Amino acid sequence: MSDLWPEAFVARMRAWLGDDSDDFFVALGKRDVGIRMNPLRGEPENLAARLPWNLSPVPWCSEGWWMATEGATARAKSVRAASGRGPLGGGHGTGTALGAHPYHTAGVVYMQDPSAMAAAVLLDPQPGEWVLDLAAAPGSKATHISARMQGQGVLVANDVARRRTSVLAMNLERMGATNVLVSNATPDRLAAAWSGLFDAMLVDAPCSGEGMFSRDARAVADWSLETVKGYARRQLHILEEAAPLLRPGGRLLYGTCTFSPEENEGVIGMFLAGHPDFEIAEPGDQVPEAGRGMMGRGHPEWIGAPEAVRRMVRLWPHRSPGHGHTYALLRRKGEPDGDLPARWTGRRVPGRVLGAYRQALQEVLVAMPPEEGLFLSKDDHLYVTPMDPDLWQGLPVLRPGWWVASSRHGKVNPDHALAMALEPEAVRTIVALTADDPRLRQYLDGSSWPDDGKPGFVMVTVDGFPLGWAKRAGGRLRSRYPVHLRRR
Repeated sequence: MSDLWPEAFVARMRAWLGDDSDDFFVALGKRDVGIRMNPLRGEPENLAARLPWNLSPVPWCSEGWWMATEGATARAKSVRAASGRGPLGGGHGTGTALGAHPYHTAGVVYMQDPSAMAAAVLLDPQPGEWVLDLAAAPGSKATHISARMQGQGVLVANDVARRRTSVLAMNLERMGATNVLVSNATPDRLAAAWSGLFDAMLVDAPCSGEGMFSRDARAVADWSLETVKGYARRQLHILEEAAPLLRPGGRLLYGTCTFSPEENEGVIGMFLAGHPDFEIAEPGDQVPEAGRGMMGRGHPEWIGAPEAVRRMVRLWPHRSPGHGHTYALLRRKGEPDGDLPARWTGRRVPGRVLGAYRQALQEVLVAMPPEEGLFLSKDDHLYVTPMDPDLWQGLPVLRPGWWVASSRHGKVNPDHALAMALEPEAVRTIVALTADDPRLRQYLDGSSWPDDGKPGFVMVTVDGFPLGWAKRAGGRLRSRYPVHLRRR
C-alpha cells in the first residue's frame, strides 16, 4: 500500500523501519475505531459489555476498547493476549454506527483513536490538580482528563480556534464534565495571566498528521519535507510559549500524531537544550504493564538528537491498535513554590436571580447542585466555575465552568449541561426510554408526544443514562433537547 503515500515519506520510513516497513505501510491504511468508556457513567467494563460490537481492549487504557478493521483479526488477538482482557460483545459495527448510537448521545462513550487514549494515561491527571489542555478541541483528550479527575480540581480546556472551541464545549457537556473552564487564547496570552499555575499540561501539537493519512486526504496532499520542518518550528515555538505555565515539579506531555523525527525527537531535543529546568521522564506505573510493553522508544539516531529523547514513547500502527502517536513526558525540575489557589467557592449572583434559581431548581431536583462557585455571566447564564473569576477576567472564555441554568425575563430554566452531569436519581421526575423506543427519535428530533403527567421539567433517559430535559404542559411532553444538537 506504500504507493498511496508521498514518495519521500515512503523512502524515509523504509530507511528507518527496514524489515518492518511493509507491515507499517499496510497498517497505515487501516481504519480501526476506538471507543473510550466514560467512568462518570459507570464501570467501563460494564458499559462496554452493553454495546453490540465485538470489542478488544486497549492495553494502555482501562477505559479503552477498539474495533479492528477487516484483516486485523490476528493483531486484535495478540493485543487481547498481551493485555489479559478478553473481547466483549458479539457483533460488528462501524464508527458511523457508533456515532449514531444513543449511548454516544448520552455521553456513555467517546470515539477516540486508541493511540490518543495514551495521552491522559501518560499525563496521569489527579483529582484536585490544576491541569491545562492547551490545544483541546475537539475534546477527546480533555474529556478523558476530566473523567480521570473525577470532577475535582480545575481543568482549563483551551484552543486557539474559536469555532473549534464550540465543539469542544459540546463534547465536554455531553460527557458530563463539571470542573472545566473552556478558553480561546494563544499560549503567550495564557502565560502572561497564569504563569506557574498548573500541575500538569498537555500540548497536543499541530503536526503533519502522518498517522492520519488513511483518514485525511489533505494531510497526504500537503505533506512534504518542507511542511514537516515548518511544523517543527511551530511546535517548538508553542512549547517555548507554554513552558512558563507549568509550576516547578509539574508535568508537561507533548504529543503528535505523526512519525517524523523532526517534529518529535528533534523538537524535544531543541527544547531541552534551551530549558535546562526540564527533563524527560520514562512512562511509569501510571501505564499498565501490558501497555508499556507495546510502547516503542524514541529514535535519537534518526536525526542526531540527544540520547535523552530515547525515553520518548512511540506507538506504531503495525504493532498496536490505533493510527500511531508520539509522546514526550517532560518534568519541570524543582519543588512547587507555594500552594496553588483553592478551587473557587465564592458566589457572584444577584439576590433576585439567586432566589429564582433556587426556586426553579428545587422544583426539578431532589438535591441542589453546589452554590459554591456559582457565577452569573453577562449573557445571564449561570455557571458553577472552578476558578476565581478574577483569574480569568479579560481572557477570551467561552464557558467558565459547568453551565447549570439560564435566566430570562425573571425566569430561570435548567440547562442541558446540568442534565448531562446529573445522576437520574437526582431529578424528581424521569421519563425512562429504551434504545429501541420510537419516542427516542422524537425526543432527539425536538418533537413532542401526548403525556398527562405533572407539568414541569423532567429528565429524559435512555437505558438509565441522561439525554436532557423535556417539559410537560397541556397534556404533552415537549422535547427541550438543544436545537443545535438535534438530528438533521
